Amino acid sequence: MIRFTTAGESHGEALVAIVEGIPAGLIIGIDNINLELARRQKGYGRGKRMSIETDKVKILSGIRRCKSLGSPVAMLIFNKDFKNWADIMSPFSKESSSAPLLSPRPGHADLPGLMKYGLEDFRDILERASARETAARVAAGAVCKALLREVGISVMSYTSQIGSVAVENISIEEEKFWDNVESSELRSPDVEADKKMKKLIEVASLKGDTLGGKIIVVAKNVPVGLGSHVQHDLKLDGRLAQALISIQAMKAVEFGDGVKLAELFGSKAHDEIFYDKTKDFYRETNRAGGIEGGMSNGEPIVITCTMKPIPSLVNALNSVNLKTKESAKAETVRSDVCAVPAAGVIAEASVAIELAKALAEKFGGDSIEDIKKRVSDYKERIKSL
Repeated sequence: MIRFTTAGESHGEALVAIVEGIPAGLIIGIDNINLELARRQKGYGRGKRMSIETDKVKILSGIRRCKSLGSPVAMLIFNKDFKNWADIMSPFSKESSSAPLLSPRPGHADLPGLMKYGLEDFRDILERASARETAARVAAGAVCKALLREVGISVMSYTSQIGSVAVENISIEEEKFWDNVESSELRSPDVEADKKMKKLIEVASLKGDTLGGKIIVVAKNVPVGLGSHVQHDLKLDGRLAQALISIQAMKAVEFGDGVKLAELFGSKAHDEIFYDKTKDFYRETNRAGGIEGGMSNGEPIVITCTMKPIPSLVNALNSVNLKTKESAKAETVRSDVCAVPAAGVIAEASVAIELAKALAEKFGGDSIEDIKKRVSDYKERIKSL
C-alpha cells in the first residue's frame, strides 16, 4: 500500500516527506522532483517568500542509483529562511526575542488550533498550518507521478479562473493548450484571460487585498476500475476529494460538470455508452469527469477545485486580542496576493498520490515490472469483453 506523510514547520529548519509502498526498480530522477518543486514556486502574485526559497530536494533513503529500492523514500527540503528565524523557531531555547501572536487571522487555523491545544501563542499553529507544508506534498507527488508515467498515466492542471476573470471556451489543439499553460505565469491556456487576470491581481495588490480562483486537474489514460463501489472509503472520487480539499485554502471540489448538473434533466446529465470495434466502449461526453460509482470509467478524470482568497491580508481584518479580549486588527503575516497557479501544481501532486495508491491496490506487485505486466494483462482482458 502506498502512503505518505510530511513533517516540518513553515520557518523551521526543513520539511520532510516520506513515501512508503513505492515498488522496487522505479526510475526516480531528482531533477524531476526539483522541477515539480520549482513549478510550485512560480506564479504571478506570489509573495516575497518565493524569492527567498529555491526548493531543492535531498534524498535520504529508498533510492539507489536512481532506482527505488522498495523501502520508504525519505526526502528533505531545507528552508533557507530558517537562518532568520533560528531564535524564534528554536526547538530547545525557552526564551524568544519575538512577542507571542495574539490577534488571530480570520480564515486561518489560528484561533481554533490555539483553543484545541490550549496554547498561548498561535505561531505554534500557523507554522504547521501554513501552505509551506505543500512543498513536501509536491515532492511526494513527484515520486508518484514517476510511477504513473510507467503505465501511461499523466496528471496535468491549469488555471481556469482568478477572481471574476474566467478562461473562455477556447478552441486550440491540445499540444498548444498545454504549451500555453506551462509558459504562462498564471498557468492559464487563454492568452487574453491571462492579461485580465494579471490586471486584477495588480489591483488587489495595490489595495492590500488577495484573490482566489479555480484550477482544473486532468488525469489521462487512467485504466478502468481504479477505486471501488463496495465501501464508502474505497470510492475513488471520495478519496480524491478528501486529498484535494485538504490543500490549504481549498473550499470546493467538483468532478466533471459538477454543480452544473443540478440544472439538468437526467437525460442530459449522463454520459451515454457506445461501442465500436476499433474504439471498444466509449463516451461522447464526459459530464461525470471520468468516475462512475466510485470507480474510474476510462475517460479522463477531470476535477475542478475552488480556492478562496488567502486570508493573510496587508490591510488586516478585524479580530480580537486573546489576552485583553479587546477588538484588534489581525496579525499581519507575509503572504501571497494570489497563489492559484501554485495550487494547481499542488493539486496535481495530490491527485497523483491518490491514483498511485489506487493503482497499487488494484495491481499490486513488489517491483515496477510486476505492476506493468499486470496492468498490461488487465487491459488485454478488458479488450476481450
